[in-house]
Amino acid sequence: MRPWALAAALTLWGGVAGAECRLALALALDVSSSVDAREHRLQREGLALALQGEAVRDAILQAGPGHVALAIYEWSGRQQQALLLDWTVLDSEAAIGRAVAALRAPGRAFSEFPTAIGYALGYGATLFRRGPDCARRVLDVSGDGVGNDGFGPHLAYRHFPFEGVTVNGLAVTGHDPDLLDYYLGQLRHGPGAFVEVADGYGDFRRAMERKLLREIGAPMIGRATPQ
Repeated sequence: MRPWALAAALTLWGGVAGAECRLALALALDVSSSVDAREHRLQREGLALALQGEAVRDAILQAGPGHVALAIYEWSGRQQQALLLDWTVLDSEAAIGRAVAALRAPGRAFSEFPTAIGYALGYGATLFRRGPDCARRVLDVSGDGVGNDGFGPHLAYRHFPFEGVTVNGLAVTGHDPDLLDYYLGQLRHGPGAFVEVADGYGDFRRAMERKLLREIGAPMIGRATPQ
């Protein structure tokens, strides 16, 4: 992160130091080579629609006390992580709108790199180190394949600061038959961690909405998540 951006972030959190933060949520989106252009659009737009939908919006703004802080990044290879939205307090519909606008901005960080999920986790851990002080911290990793480059999740959890951080997964099925077992057995981490399943990227919005409601703490209805 550039020095001026870090200074701005510190100023932001200094300004809300007196406000209670109930949840710091970082969303990590897979942009490895297995994700084509159409799937990338479905992933970004699915998250945007989930965030601006009435159920999630009301859970963010009304399920207090305290606010939700959100950060979003894309990930693929070892050094391929890009921040789409730096830590933002979602304390109004306008703030949620800014997060949605960031997701709908044109461009894609990377498209030709493998799936270095350990590095994606490490990036998320460092993001929390400079993030807000919240009652809960959750890293939410979406992807359609198992790690195939660099170190795996077990080494990330051993060598990066994951104390107090829960890691949930959104497994997008259809590309890799071992994906769900991998997410359940290796990616999921911390107290209360879970894995949600999307039946391909066309189901991403539904799965993301359900997962966000569960992470924020709102009541849900519908299909149970396999564990």
